[in-house]
Amino acid sequence: MSILSGKIDFFGLDIGSSAIRLVELKGDGPTKTLSRYAYVPIQGNISRSDAPADRQKLAEIIKDLVSKSGVSTKNVAVGLYTQKVFTTVFELDRAQKSELSSAIKYQVDSIIPTPINDSTIDWEVIGDSPKDASKIEILLSSITNEYLENLLNMLESIELNVIAFEPDTMAISRALVSPSDKQTQVILDFGSLSTDLVVVGNGVAYLSRSIPMGVQTMVRSIAQNLNIDVNQANQFLFKFGLETDKMQGKLIEALEYPLESLFGEISKSIKYYMNRYPNSSVAKIVITGGLTSVPGFSNNLATKVGINVEQGNAWRNVIFNKSKSNELMTLSSQFGVAVGLAERANA
Repeated sequence: MSILSGKIDFFGLDIGSSAIRLVELKGDGPTKTLSRYAYVPIQGNISRSDAPADRQKLAEIIKDLVSKSGVSTKNVAVGLYTQKVFTTVFELDRAQKSELSSAIKYQVDSIIPTPINDSTIDWEVIGDSPKDASKIEILLSSITNEYLENLLNMLESIELNVIAFEPDTMAISRALVSPSDKQTQVILDFGSLSTDLVVVGNGVAYLSRSIPMGVQTMVRSIAQNLNIDVNQANQFLFKFGLETDKMQGKLIEALEYPLESLFGEISKSIKYYMNRYPNSSVAKIVITGGLTSVPGFSNNLATKVGINVEQGNAWRNVIFNKSKSNELMTLSSQFGVAVGLAERANA
């Protein structure tokens, strides 16, 4: 969802539920050099609020972060909260390129959940239908104009020039999966409030969804089941995690229901993809975000889902000073969206 196009300097801005992050890269080609990065934690889920006071507070936080980061431009590519973006794949009869736009517009009104006149829509052809040779597949994304305009107005109020909006799942796919990697992979980004899931193959996102369970879901379950406050529950989660020899297994018992629910939703998504593309196979699951730091989590996920799991590296195609290596690798699981936005070849 680009507003302007052309080769210009810009930075990526990830407005997350628990933190704001930005990344500026320099250079051309598949590998770029890290110029600036910065982040600031936020409280109270203000980034998901529509209240004018929260929006104003969020604008001030972003303005301060941008100022302190030292980025060289006001141009910015902004991530879109996955739960605000409707994304689907649908099929169309083969048509001449000149006819595609009108054919898609004809179909859109019956596909997206919001009125077409109140929505911003983006689409791309992703290939042939896996089941009908007479059809092609279209990847479609839509978002309400109201949400987009409110976000744009907020950012313009602090003198930022928004050159592109992009769903978080698309950005994180760019950061974690190389376009030359032909394997089908599932990317899981575990946020504070939700988990973003995207199935990527041949550089194309075939499935994208948001699961309404994240780090806070696990913390609340521990707090309720062990009758402790959320701060202590958070400490227990990241210190002991899913290791069976810790806390007499009480922590694992406290997490049993939310983990089964989360893993069940992940399995259903993979099954849906496999049913649609029976000739494909999922090579691995790449994880990033908060839950990657929970001891034993990745092994537990791999066992439950039956697919190899590896931790993603947001900086895989970024050159940076070796003196920053430890810090950046520690932050890697938090910066996937911001890095992916900054890696856009053509904003």
